[in-house]
Amino acid sequence: MTEHDMSAFWHWWVVLLTVANIAAIFWLIRWTSKRRPGEAAQGEVTGHVWDENLSEYNNPLPRWWLWMFYLTIAFSIIYLALFPGLGRFAGFLGWTSEGRYDQEVARAESRFGPIFAAYADREVPALAQDHEALQTGQRLFLNYCSTCHGSDARGAPGFPNLTDAQWQWGGSADAIRQTIIDGRQAVMPALGDALGADGVQQVTHYVLSLAGRADADAALAEQGQPLFATMCAACHGTEGKGTPALGAPDLTNNIWVYGGSAGIISRTIREGRQGVMPGFGDFLGEDRAHVLAAYVYSLAEEGR
Repeated sequence: MTEHDMSAFWHWWVVLLTVANIAAIFWLIRWTSKRRPGEAAQGEVTGHVWDENLSEYNNPLPRWWLWMFYLTIAFSIIYLALFPGLGRFAGFLGWTSEGRYDQEVARAESRFGPIFAAYADREVPALAQDHEALQTGQRLFLNYCSTCHGSDARGAPGFPNLTDAQWQWGGSADAIRQTIIDGRQAVMPALGDALGADGVQQVTHYVLSLAGRADADAALAEQGQPLFATMCAACHGTEGKGTPALGAPDLTNNIWVYGGSAGIISRTIREGRQGVMPGFGDFLGEDRAHVLAAYVYSLAEEGR
């Protein structure tokens, strides 16, 4: 909630509660520091005794300690006057977290922008050979990509391995860069209702046979071939080698984003999949995305 979203009620509630607390603290300090009639003089016993011989003396707090309290109260008043803290009151300095963020971004851009701009003038394959550029790209990857793809870029169920040179949307420098900037949205439609339980099993074993799997049932795979040609070939191709332009993966390489067991493949066919790679173009900018693309490109260079 920002100061602009706060209603008038909550604005005054915060103001009154804050001011009342500061005033109450000031009054409490003043009240407890005053000497009352009949009270023992400073340094004398008050008449309270515990355990037969433990006496309480009237020793007020040191003056410097009290003045520290007063200084904290003065500091809080000055702070609330200069910075946001009293409901919708923005403070005389006009400070906002958004403004501070913009300042930090501008400062970082002025410092690092020229570095990334220089990298942007070089092609991704050439940049992938530059050690310093790759170190920069790796830091970007660890900050923005490792949560899904892992710090080693080997992926996890539902998140592709970026080191095996197998690319759902294409592994060219331009394709990788476009993926980072614009993101991707993959849709595998659910075919369970159209195929039925038996059809799902048949197509599953045909897909296993495409990958050369020993656990593929030859009879079921033979029955699944015409179903695959009817329901799946439009995206994955008649040979199952995939269509990068559609984000349809190659089914012949035994590499699976969501897992390659017969049960998981059946579930994918039956229920479909919805894969989303968010776009980072607006956040990172094209120059940083270019360096990040070079790092990702370099990860699977040996497998090209």
